[in-house]
Amino acid sequence: MKSSIIDNVKSLPPLSSTIVNINKIYSDENSTIRDMANVIEHDPMIIANILKIANSPLYGFGREIKNPAQAVALFGMNMTRSIAIGNSVRKLLNVDMQPYGVTSDEFAHISSLQATLMLNWYKKIDRHKAEKLYLAAFLQETGKILIASEVIQNDESISFASEVENSNNLAMVEKAYSNATCGEVTALIFKHWGFDSEFIEMIKYSDNPSSAPHEIKEYATALNIVKTIIPINKPLSEMSINFGLKIAGDAGYNVELLESTVNAMLELL
Repeated sequence: MKSSIIDNVKSLPPLSSTIVNINKIYSDENSTIRDMANVIEHDPMIIANILKIANSPLYGFGREIKNPAQAVALFGMNMTRSIAIGNSVRKLLNVDMQPYGVTSDEFAHISSLQATLMLNWYKKIDRHKAEKLYLAAFLQETGKILIASEVIQNDESISFASEVENSNNLAMVEKAYSNATCGEVTALIFKHWGFDSEFIEMIKYSDNPSSAPHEIKEYATALNIVKTIIPINKPLSEMSINFGLKIAGDAGYNVELLESTVNAMLELL
């Protein structure tokens, strides 16, 4: 990893007090949905993002969600925390995704799609693991923000964008330009912010699950499958879906289950 990226991670400001309080509530087994709603009600940007996602057809709540308390009650504390952290991280890192050929809104949408696919797929396998993986899937592409910044600073946007547009392996392109994959950069970011080691490790190995420690391998593989099916440059394309299904089959997953989950998402888009 280039020293400039490491330096940029070390200089990142701390997460907002809202996120710190959300994490405290999430970690307190005596806390309630109402406690979580009370915290996010003080942050208009988080409220706007949660309501936007809650009213997306991907979640199929069947009625308009008009206030944060409703959204928190429907999402639960784990998903609410994930959405809030994702929104705050992108705001804090000042997103400019031009080298990847997408806008900041498109990048946020792709992150949301990855998290949604993970949740809808993995809750049919293991609900507890699905909740762990949801946050990781939502945030696993965060490192792309710093990689994009590095590319812009080095005046390599045109060549990088060209390679990204035509690549079926974004991790290789990222490695060539930054000496690190997105997963490795993302892991460093969340290590800096004090997230738990399991969360950090599953993201760190998401671009190379075969190298992951045994206890992390399933999580890293699942993250890799989701980012393969919904890559930033070709989200939910026929080729991307087929690549992801092949990885899933090789890893021993029920391919039909994953394919039906992807098809259900496509019908809603």
